[in-house]
Amino acid sequence: MRRLRYLAPIGFLLVIAGFGAVVMSLWNWLMPALFGLAAIGYWQAMGLFVLTRLLIGNIGPGHGRMMAMDPVRRKWMKMTPEEREEFINRRRRFGYGASCFREPFGNISHEEHSGENE
Repeated sequence: MRRLRYLAPIGFLLVIAGFGAVVMSLWNWLMPALFGLAAIGYWQAMGLFVLTRLLIGNIGPGHGRMMAMDPVRRKWMKMTPEEREEFINRRRRFGYGASCFREPFGNISHEEHSGENE
């Protein structure tokens, strides 16, 4: 049991070091050939890996975007179909929804909105 206590941090460091090696290898294989960028070293790859994790997702297990459901999505999933339709219509009034909902924004007439506001 005591051995495992010391092996876990060493294993974690080896995994992180492996990620740096993978980032460096992929960068040096793809980026110079595709975009004419310079090759990078190991520590630059580690910095790129950390920067990417900070910008795209949190560092640490279970904190990625795919691990936890977004609160807005959770609220959407709890809505009834009528509440969803109401939400969509409210967003359309402010100019949202031309491409993200079922029908284009242009199909909603001004008369439909004027009746809702009264």
